[in-house]
Amino acid sequence: EPFVADEYIERLAWRTPGGGSRGGEAFDPKRLLEEFVNHIQELQVMDERIQRKVEKLEQQCQKEAKEFAKKVQELQKSNQVAFQHFQELDEHISYVATKVCHLGDQLEGVNTPRQRAVEAQKLMKYFNEFLDGELKSDVFTNSEKIKEAADIIQKLHLIAQELPFDSLMDFCCYPLSSPGKYHDLECQLIQEFTSAQRRGEISRMREVAAVLLHFKGYSHCVDVYIKQCQEGAFLRNDVFEDAAILCQRVNKQVGEVFSNPETVLAKLIQNIFEVKLQTYVKDQLEEQRKSDAEQYLKNLYDLYTRTTNLSSKLMEFNLGTDKQTFLSKLIKSIFISYLENYIEVEIGYLKSRSAMILQRYYDSKNHQKRSIGTGGIQDLKERIRQRTNLPLGPSIDTHGETFLSQEVVVNLLQETKQAFERCHRLSDPSDLPKNAFRIFSMLVEFLCTEHIDYALETGLAGIPSSDSKNANLYFLDVVHQANTIFHLFDKQFNDHLMPLISSSPKLSECLQKKKDIIEQMEVKLDMGIDTLNCMIGQMKHILAAEQKKTDFKPEDENNVLIQYTNACVKVCGYVRKQVEKIRNSMDGKNVDTVLMELGVRFHRLIYEHLQQYSYSCMGGMLAICDVAEYRKCAKDFKIALVLQLFDTLHALCNLLVVAPDNLKQVCSGEQLANLDKNILHSFVQLRVDYRSARLARHFS
Repeated sequence: EPFVADEYIERLAWRTPGGGSRGGEAFDPKRLLEEFVNHIQELQVMDERIQRKVEKLEQQCQKEAKEFAKKVQELQKSNQVAFQHFQELDEHISYVATKVCHLGDQLEGVNTPRQRAVEAQKLMKYFNEFLDGELKSDVFTNSEKIKEAADIIQKLHLIAQELPFDSLMDFCCYPLSSPGKYHDLECQLIQEFTSAQRRGEISRMREVAAVLLHFKGYSHCVDVYIKQCQEGAFLRNDVFEDAAILCQRVNKQVGEVFSNPETVLAKLIQNIFEVKLQTYVKDQLEEQRKSDAEQYLKNLYDLYTRTTNLSSKLMEFNLGTDKQTFLSKLIKSIFISYLENYIEVEIGYLKSRSAMILQRYYDSKNHQKRSIGTGGIQDLKERIRQRTNLPLGPSIDTHGETFLSQEVVVNLLQETKQAFERCHRLSDPSDLPKNAFRIFSMLVEFLCTEHIDYALETGLAGIPSSDSKNANLYFLDVVHQANTIFHLFDKQFNDHLMPLISSSPKLSECLQKKKDIIEQMEVKLDMGIDTLNCMIGQMKHILAAEQKKTDFKPEDENNVLIQYTNACVKVCGYVRKQVEKIRNSMDGKNVDTVLMELGVRFHRLIYEHLQQYSYSCMGGMLAICDVAEYRKCAKDFKIALVLQLFDTLHALCNLLVVAPDNLKQVCSGEQLANLDKNILHSFVQLRVDYRSARLARHFS
């Protein structure tokens, strides 16, 4: 541990008797001093002893350092001597190597012509055997030496090919230039390769393939290999999986057999595509092409998808430099005749299928579609501009049927979704946006025009006139279902169409078409505002039937037991139902817009209704109670303007009961101060006591 002088002194004093207050001993400075002096002397003695030891060790270290330095110098001298010897040895080795290389060159210069001469002599010997017409050499008669024979025949064949035809005839060696022996040997090699492949002898296959590499029949050898590889490979129903397994197996083997494995594997894949797959695709599609468009399109999509998936698996193999282009051409060669007119088949099927779905639905409803207006948006706006409070035409009784079906919509959207998926897979990239737009146009025609638009037109025609009694307002149900359906349509537009056209000029065209559809539907929904007239008409009927003149001018002023009139109860119940129905049928700002319009009309109806009666004091109180109930009903609208109107109407009703002396004060109140004086006067005139001189004088 590190030496700390203060702690050392403390411990020394602590151990010394009388050096501290331990155990009640008195402090003895002399004794402590004596102990310190003795301890200092001991330390001095110890220091002298240690110092002598240090000096001795230093002397010994210096001695050993000198001896080590001397030893290092001797080793350096020895190393220099050894390095010189190594340099001399290296020079000598270099000299010998130069001599050996020179001698090797000389030997090679002598040996190469000699080897050529020996080979030429052997070839001349074999040449003579061909001239004699009798092959005696062991290399030609021993089947195990077919490799050497092939090498000799190849060389003699090349020599014979260089000689003129006349010279060959003169030397009687025409057989060498003819396909005879060359072809026979080639056939033997291919047969040997075939046998080795059947036996699974990879090394023998590699040897024979190396020999055949220099023969013209090498490509035939590859063909034989490819043919035998496919024997028994396609026994299951899934030809694509079989092809993938076969290529995986051959890919491991072909590198061990051939010197150009990527070429052989590419040729195998080409053979599979052009023979097996093309035949399979043709068998699957040709019969359905003319008879069953739905199954034809499904099979085409499935086969094309499985083929491209197989191509993706094959991309991991070494097929040469541009394997992507190679595989794409193979796929195109199989499907080009089917893809050329794909979109026409798709559009034709989608059109007939959509028409069938709609017709089947209308048949189930025993409904015969009637012709509807086909004008554009401007025509619809003109119809609105010319609209009056009279109905647009003869009302049609739909018996509560909206002629909108979730099942029909789901079927149409499902068919279109599948069409978009097929279009994405089967269309050429340059034609994809155009084809997707055509499919979208089919969806617009059958879903938006033939189904939703037709239902809106039928709903509009079914709106009863405002003076109809017990009218059923089914148009709001049509609005509700049309709104739900259009959300589904919009979702498919974003999820399936947008990815196909997002980077093409067709995007703006599709967005404009969608915008036109929305605007056209909104215009027709706006035309359905006649539904509000019907609601107001129903309220009028309720008030006319239920409200009595004696309600607000009872015969017995002191015996009124009701809180509000029966007409008020029924009108409020009816209004609440319609408000809830509107909220369920619409969404967004449309809800507030329609409720505001209904609320304003509701207020006008009640205002005009109250103007028809005279009010006694108790009748005025009952009118105030009715308006208070109407105001509660107005709160359900959640529209500030509507609530404000009924608040003002409630304040006006106070004029029916207020004392004549307080009329001016009430009229100058916050809610009535800004109203026209004629309006205030019209309400005061409804009082039964209005003609009294006192009341007229106070209000003048």
